[in-house]
Amino acid sequence: MNQKARRSFSLVRYGGAVLDRTFTPAEANSALGEVRPKAERLVRLSERLRQLGSDQGRLVTAIGGNGEGHAAGDLDAARTELASLAADVASCIAELESLGVLVKDAELGLVDFPALRDDLPVLLCWHVGEPSVEFWHSYEEGYAGRKPIDWGEQGL
Repeated sequence: MNQKARRSFSLVRYGGAVLDRTFTPAEANSALGEVRPKAERLVRLSERLRQLGSDQGRLVTAIGGNGEGHAAGDLDAARTELASLAADVASCIAELESLGVLVKDAELGLVDFPALRDDLPVLLCWHVGEPSVEFWHSYEEGYAGRKPIDWGEQGL
């Protein structure tokens, strides 16, 4: 199937936006050069965001009690960093989506590449820590239904 034919196929995403790009397994693996560092950054940002959210909760409890040596300024600093991190996470997700991938789990760095298998829409599945894109699943199955890519050139 040629590039033009594949680009004319559209998939409707969960939010209603239309994707106009599908990937072959080889194209998905080639795209990892751009996707991997962004996904790794997303994982780091998400971890810090989760950690800071937990810290903020402890600060609120401590300040509400006897203070435990913390001042309201500590809470303000945590809130400022939380807002900044949330904006960075959103920006990182937007960068990944601009490459044509779907971000499924920011903490795992789990992304899906829209693809066609026997002319049916599927998702090529990859997450931070995997060496290459080696699995696929249907839209309905999700991550739990991952299967090894069993068609075409895998680009490995």
